Amino acid sequence: MARHPLPDIVERVELRAGHRDGSARPLALNLILSLRPGQWTKNLIIFGALIFGQRLLDGRSVLYSVAGFAIFCVLSGVVYLINDVADREADRRHPIKMRRPIASGAVPASAALATAAALGTIAIAAAFWLRPLFGVLAASYVALLTLYSGPLKHVVIIDVLTIAIGFVLRAAAGAVVINVPISHWLYVLTILLALFLALSKRRHELVLLADRATGHRRILEEYSPYLLDQMISVVTASTLVAYAFYTVSPETMQKFHTNLLGLTLPFPLYGIFRYLYLVHQKDGGGSPAEMLLNDRPLLICVALWALTVALIIYGPSNLFFFQA
Repeated sequence: MARHPLPDIVERVELRAGHRDGSARPLALNLILSLRPGQWTKNLIIFGALIFGQRLLDGRSVLYSVAGFAIFCVLSGVVYLINDVADREADRRHPIKMRRPIASGAVPASAALATAAALGTIAIAAAFWLRPLFGVLAASYVALLTLYSGPLKHVVIIDVLTIAIGFVLRAAAGAVVINVPISHWLYVLTILLALFLALSKRRHELVLLADRATGHRRILEEYSPYLLDQMISVVTASTLVAYAFYTVSPETMQKFHTNLLGLTLPFPLYGIFRYLYLVHQKDGGGSPAEMLLNDRPLLICVALWALTVALIIYGPSNLFFFQA
């Protein structure tokens, strides 16, 4: 499973210099890496409301969505800083995370927290400036994920639900920032897909660390590969069924004036099955963002799904619309 290119490039430079802990890098670069800019794909859910809210061709809405996406990319980085400070001792016992700048000591905890406070304040202020309710959701996202970095990550099942709710807040913020109604389907599909990714990540950690898993993350002792596989099976089936019902529901057909969205079902089917294949056969799942960017079949599947959905919603598909 290929890693994200930015860490690979940095690591090659460090190997030539004889460093592996990031101590040779400038503090500013280590701080930027700690923000994990490569995780930007997690915030693409912001654009869901733009596409399905039928605002993709509205220039003002596109600008607001892009601004919202940028704000949540910054806020995600803030959350990563807080989480890495909270987890720095446990990360030092992880074979991969031990090289993170905060865990390795290349970035002092005080510098990370000061950066998080400054960036968080600016980003939340910008969110309130765009739309007050968008600002409330942005602040709620940071508050919830900060709680996750503290007590919530140590409560079984609540830990993965918290991660999933974080994605729901992103999706809801994407609707609020362009002032479109928040569909109940948006909540259902987002939380199910986010649970699928979070449970797959837990399984990856458990299998990768084996007997050292509980030493790295205490909550892992509450899980087992069998239990996680059962949960993943339930969430996988629920996600696909929910998506199928969404595409063929009378409400959806009436809204988009087409009955063709059901034709997009093969894309999530392949995408989820491909992801499960990578998790079980290729020991993937540790970073959903890296898997999306580095696995070409998965990336092509997502791109084709988005293109097909856009063509159906915004194309002349209403010519084929019929009432059952």
